Amino acid sequence: MLNRIIIIGRLTRDPELRYTANDRAVANFTLAVERKFKNKETGERDVDFIKVTVWQKLAENCAEYLKKGRMAAAEGQLYINKDKGKDGKIYTNAFVNASNVRFLGFDSDGDKEKSSNVIPGEKFGEDLDGEF
Repeated sequence: MLNRIIIIGRLTRDPELRYTANDRAVANFTLAVERKFKNKETGERDVDFIKVTVWQKLAENCAEYLKKGRMAAAEGQLYINKDKGKDGKIYTNAFVNASNVRFLGFDSDGDKEKSSNVIPGEKFGEDLDGEF
């Protein structure tokens, strides 16, 4: 079986970097990804907001270089979690656990980025102690 996804979009806000109890870096951000076709009612393209999680050195690089509005490509695995809310309802949350992120486009000053490639993250699931 294969679980692989590649998305390209703009960051909706700066990445949030934190460290686990085992001192592993983890960063979260959301990419706004336009759909291919325009909405028949509005005439505009709908946008999906897709959560992305990155780990270790890749997380630190994303937190340092990615900013709100910046275009990026994320490649990884799609995960779907089901959580019970305070109201007792079951909510479904999807996110991409990215093993590779590419910084695309230009910075806010219009200068080309020094490097569009980011060091790929560690293999997911390898010595993570079950933490997401």
